[in-house]
Amino acid sequence: MNLILGSGSPRRLELLAVLGLTPADIRPPDIDEGPRDGELPRPYVERMAREKAQAIPCAQGEVVLAADTTVALGRRILGKPADADEARAFLRLLGGRRHRVYTAIAVKTADALRTRVVESRVKMKRLGAVELDGYIATGDWQGKAGGYSIQGPAGAFIPWISGSHSAIVGLPLAETANLLQGAGVKVWKT
Repeated sequence: MNLILGSGSPRRLELLAVLGLTPADIRPPDIDEGPRDGELPRPYVERMAREKAQAIPCAQGEVVLAADTTVALGRRILGKPADADEARAFLRLLGGRRHRVYTAIAVKTADALRTRVVESRVKMKRLGAVELDGYIATGDWQGKAGGYSIQGPAGAFIPWISGSHSAIVGLPLAETANLLQGAGVKVWKT
């Protein structure tokens, strides 16, 4: 089976390598990632992963892996900030509180589509002006749900998580390995 990664995320590519996998092809989907009015975070992220997988052509002998990650504060979805001001606003909202990070994965073959959603909880410390300004200046917030990445400089702001670290980064390894093996992809192939 040829693994097709339906994502342009370098983090997801790195996480697949942890499983000993190199995709045969990378095909980032081009879909509208905006949430629907009133859509809750968990159903939203699952819909995104499913729609990304469905947008990628899949021939016999191919397995498409797509994923989506979002940060949620209560019912509010904190997507990728449009600019530094929005990133700053997101980080102020998250500071000193616990929030949820949802990552959904979708694995598609020519015959089936299976999804899983992994929920993790994260606490971010309250950020002072120097920390906030310093982090914004790094540019690490760009393209990151909630305006931060736990594997980057913002990891210094996270004193506590409950759940899957790899899911917070963008691809839950245990669930991904299980779904891919179920679709016929050999994980840890020699």
